[in-house]
Amino acid sequence: VVSTEYLWAINYDVSKMPVQFMSRAPASSASQPCYSSIVIRNDNSQNADFPRNYSKREKKPFPIPVLELRRRARQRMKEAEGKPRGPPPPPKNGLLVQRLIPEAYRVYNARISLINNLKRLMKVVPVKGCKYCGEIHVGSVGHPFRTCRGMSSDKRKGEHDWGSTFVEAVFLPVEAYHLEDRLGPRIPHDQRFEVPRIPALVELCIQAGLDLPEYPTKRRRKPIVKIGRKEFVDANEDDLPDPEPDKFKEPILEEVSDDEITPPSSPEETAALAEETLKMWETLRNGALRLMKRYSVRVCGYCPEVHIGASGHKARNCGAFKHQQRNGQHGWQAAVLDDLIPPRYVWHMPESGELQKELKIFYGQAPAVVEICIQGGAQVPEKYKATMRLDIGIPSSLKEAEMVV
Repeated sequence: VVSTEYLWAINYDVSKMPVQFMSRAPASSASQPCYSSIVIRNDNSQNADFPRNYSKREKKPFPIPVLELRRRARQRMKEAEGKPRGPPPPPKNGLLVQRLIPEAYRVYNARISLINNLKRLMKVVPVKGCKYCGEIHVGSVGHPFRTCRGMSSDKRKGEHDWGSTFVEAVFLPVEAYHLEDRLGPRIPHDQRFEVPRIPALVELCIQAGLDLPEYPTKRRRKPIVKIGRKEFVDANEDDLPDPEPDKFKEPILEEVSDDEITPPSSPEETAALAEETLKMWETLRNGALRLMKRYSVRVCGYCPEVHIGASGHKARNCGAFKHQQRNGQHGWQAAVLDDLIPPRYVWHMPESGELQKELKIFYGQAPAVVEICIQGGAQVPEKYKATMRLDIGIPSSLKEAEMVV
């Protein structure tokens, strides 16, 4: 197995080295042979660890450690000492970040395009799903690894029962509450069924400036007026002229129903569709990351619940480990990109097209969307090659695997 970074320090006789490999050697007497150390460094990661799967009895770590957050807070207080407090910037003052409004439309359209393209690709690239657990596999036959933890898995000795699956198993739908006013009061527990739930990514785009008629939201044209630490009133906008048509508004795509999906007609069309899908996947993740840097996204440290806003809701519907001690309340913390858009890693199929359970440690993994695109004919992105372990030789037999150091 090739490590991620290796160093070779070799002594060469400089007189026998080619000119292009010679390095500057320290001064020495003519009677002593001149040697030089050549260090060959490989900065390209060939073998990276898979993302860690946290136990249901373990709390997610904070994206930034608490000690670092406290240090930054002390630094900000020290720098602001003796200076007048300025007005909060958008979006904390109720206004939108103007430069991110087109990004919100691009992210929303990329999400719709990704779903439509995945529905078409899954017509020609088979995707299997276990009937008892949530694991999926991209291939005509499911993988042989006994990793099932679903119902009656002990009777099947951990073997999966593979069947067909849907696009929701590949691109996981993460939902959140829709807020008509993102600066309004937190959702209480008694009103948890009165507030609609929509995809969290769509809610993030709406708060960033996307206008959808079916999901109205409050837009302010003047900054809020704070009257307390957590209290504010809206500024008077009567003196403002009528709002002009939004210059950032773009055409919005619509999701195609399953009955209208047509598969690609040729391998060339499949490869082009796979490349476009992979591009939409990268556009979606990069755009969502830019939005998350300005608009707060919260996640529960114990369950996958996501909330778009500075403070999480008060609904006591957390059923994770020891939720009785918290009375069902969520442990809100800052979310990362994988909380909003789970990548859903699957096993990467080698060139032989067959997985052997004895050689499991040699195989790589990739996000399900990326694996579907690669099997559809798209080029492998450079950022996923480390976890896919493409540069690692897979033994042809179990005897050969035992000889690997």
